[in-house]
Amino acid sequence: MRRGHLIRMIILTKNGNSYDTEIDLTAPERHILQKLLIWKDLAADLNEFRQKTREAFQKGWNNSGPISPGTALVTIISDLDEKVRIRLRETL
Repeated sequence: MRRGHLIRMIILTKNGNSYDTEIDLTAPERHILQKLLIWKDLAADLNEFRQKTREAFQKGWNNSGPISPGTALVTIISDLDEKVRIRLRETL
């Protein structure tokens, strides 16, 4: 990355919506999303992914307290949930 250039993270959901995390999410939401992107691949089952999602919203950013997700994050998490289901189904 060259100095002065910003690398953006664009999330494209299964239904074709795209979200620029810098514009469409708050800083606390981006923090939660980063955690959930990791849990999408690590969760042993769908319940664990959903539990980690609830915990992330409860703890907030740096334990700042509960976060209420906006519409964009709710949509992204729904898409991640589906990706976890697909991953688990393919590993059976």
